[in-house]
Amino acid sequence: MTTVALPNGRRLTARGAKTRARIVAAAADLMYFRGVGGTTLDDVLAATGVSKSQLYHHFDGKDALVRAVVDHVGERVLERERDALDHVSTLPGLRRWRDSLIQNNALRHGAYGCALGTLASEVSDSDDRARQAVSRLFVDWQGLLAGVLSRLQDGGVLSREASVDQLATGLMGALQGGYMLAQTARDVTPLATSIDMALAHIESLSGS
Repeated sequence: MTTVALPNGRRLTARGAKTRARIVAAAADLMYFRGVGGTTLDDVLAATGVSKSQLYHHFDGKDALVRAVVDHVGERVLERERDALDHVSTLPGLRRWRDSLIQNNALRHGAYGCALGTLASEVSDSDDRARQAVSRLFVDWQGLLAGVLSRLQDGGVLSREASVDQLATGLMGALQGGYMLAQTARDVTPLATSIDMALAHIESLSGS
């Protein structure tokens, strides 16, 4: 019988892994639109059509499901950002990354914010394990931004005196703060403005 290994070492049959993935994906969508607090296990049951016994076979409660959602959302966000950032080594390339983020957010008129950032705001004070997981994901995301800035520095675009780590922190702060403002305003403009100001500062530190 074919089995699938989970990150925690537990093994599931291929069918069981598929059911678990369906539960997590549905819960992630519900929590993105309704929030963690606004999503119940009954909501997840209704969205997936699985039985209560199936859900509890995979998760011993809502906290365990939320942690799985954090891992799922984080993997999805980081995969997207790796695809977008891994080969960026120019300022125009960084601008294109910005344009893609703004365009995607504009489709929702700024609503719902960053999937990972929204989770962070909801779990940080209620589940320390989930908070730590989100923190690690943000570190990885910031590392992708630092990688771009390092390549800019290596290419002579960014001054050697500039602190790549500090700039990456500032850019991440502008991104997440912009997402939050866009979410509350239902308008993508604050996100665009926040990222543009961060990029303008980076551009001012030209190595030329």
